[in-house]
Amino acid sequence: MKKKKRNQEPYHSTQKFTDFPMAETSSSASGSSSPITNIPQDQLFSILFLLPVQSILNFAMTCKKLKSLAYSDSLWEYVCKRDWGHPSVDALKGSNHLQQLPWKKLYQQVYQLDSVFCHRLLADSPDGDEIVPSPRASHSLNLVSGCLVLFGGGCKGGRHLDDTWIAQMGNNFRKTIKWQKMHSGIPSGRFGHSCVALGDDFLVLFGGINDNGFRQNDTWIGQVTVHQRLGITLSWRLLDIGSIAPPPRGAHAGCSIDNKTMLIHGGIGPSGTRLGDTWILNLSEDLCFGTWTEVVVRPCPPSRSGHTVTHVGGTQTVLFGGRGLGYEVLHDVWIFETCEGNWRWVQVVFDLHNVPRGSSLPRVGHSANLIIGHRLLVYGGEDMYRNRKDDFWVLDIPRNLDANRLMWRRVESKGEKPNGRSFHGACVDNSGRFLYVYGGMVDGLVQSSDSSGMRFDGEIYLVELVL
Repeated sequence: MKKKKRNQEPYHSTQKFTDFPMAETSSSASGSSSPITNIPQDQLFSILFLLPVQSILNFAMTCKKLKSLAYSDSLWEYVCKRDWGHPSVDALKGSNHLQQLPWKKLYQQVYQLDSVFCHRLLADSPDGDEIVPSPRASHSLNLVSGCLVLFGGGCKGGRHLDDTWIAQMGNNFRKTIKWQKMHSGIPSGRFGHSCVALGDDFLVLFGGINDNGFRQNDTWIGQVTVHQRLGITLSWRLLDIGSIAPPPRGAHAGCSIDNKTMLIHGGIGPSGTRLGDTWILNLSEDLCFGTWTEVVVRPCPPSRSGHTVTHVGGTQTVLFGGRGLGYEVLHDVWIFETCEGNWRWVQVVFDLHNVPRGSSLPRVGHSANLIIGHRLLVYGGEDMYRNRKDDFWVLDIPRNLDANRLMWRRVESKGEKPNGRSFHGACVDNSGRFLYVYGGMVDGLVQSSDSSGMRFDGEIYLVELVL
């Protein structure tokens, strides 16, 4: 495969703020005019908008006039939109607490995130009769059309579930949730499947395992619609994909790359062996047809299951963790890049000096979601001894892979913290500031009928980034 030419981005959103104090206190005392100060302010503004954050801060140190422009709130609001996207900025504007902060300060706080606050959401049952999903694990949880969509999973006794539940969340923070069971009857029951959101209204579901151990490779399209009078509707249909499909599997990883593309990797195949193949699904404009294509490149991630793949914007998708061929639990990080029809996997090293002694990064059955600031928020999972984790980690992703360096940082959790869990479902809202976590396997009392000491959980939590 020919070496592809990567686009050089004009900024780097994972900018550290180690130089902020210097930029805050330094300015030129010279009152002399320079050619750059004669450039019209609107043109200087346009130039600054294209610069990396550190260059903007350096620019501010030249003289008082330019410092005033480089620190202007309007410029930093544009920088936030550039680096985080409009949905995140619009959501932050709606926060009574955060809208009082200058955008430059808010930008700094996002990249210095050191804690999350957890809320346990209670069932909204005005009649006193709780209608809630049963406890489960290895299910899917997605946010589409402003609604949480919960499908399938496994439960006590190794049985699969075939139910779909929806809860309309809205834009305002609430500590209650009202589930509604949907009676669609399809897709068939399964666990260990992948289900990803496409755009604002659609879902794509692939594969999974039923309670007979049968691995599947069917592809489904779901659409969630919120009607003012009819309420919420969900429709599923089997996608026409032609004659080519990935081999059947479960416990694989999947994500959407854009509004018409899905990626899957690995999993457990029909013979029980772990897979290491990568497939991409390209959908037609009307979402009526799809074409699966296998990505064959070297190097590539080793075979595994129970891992995550997460699209982080642009051309990058991040793979992390899982269980390997020898049942070892992994902590390697790979980035999948796609550009102009060319694909490649790149393994990226990371610094360990920020990993506290006694902490363990290897995990399987965790969640990894893109949050505000072009970073992954990794939660939970279990180690090779099936010890379940309750920790949160932030992984900074470089936009320029030539840097070949990642930074892990553990984040403190406060509030009503979830128990350690694995194979739960998790998704973020459109702002990238709130994470929903539902279900999973948690530690429980050992009973005579179950010597594993585990149980399935049915609680849902809202995890808020503390800014």
